Amino acid sequence: MLRPLFAFVALVVLSAPAVAQDKPADPGRDLVMQKCAQCHTDSIWRDQRQDARAWEATAYRMMARGSIWTTDEVKTMAAFLGREFGPDVPRAKPQQR
Repeated sequence: MLRPLFAFVALVVLSAPAVAQDKPADPGRDLVMQKCAQCHTDSIWRDQRQDARAWEATAYRMMARGSIWTTDEVKTMAAFLGREFGPDVPRAKPQQR
């Protein structure tokens, strides 16, 4: 059941607008898409706006609920989320069609 969902998320990410594809590869983003997008949509990290420390605490709460991540993976994901979706990062404007 998760494979079709993961395939759908991968398709959406790969077909994202060119603006999002201009960013260099980021191991944190890759881990978030691989680990978090299995259960969550991207709105969960776009809307929360936490610093890296709060994201790390969130990741450990997810581990208490059954997620299996290493300490390094948690730190990498938290750093990415804090950098890209922290409280001081301006929200992206909706794209015009």
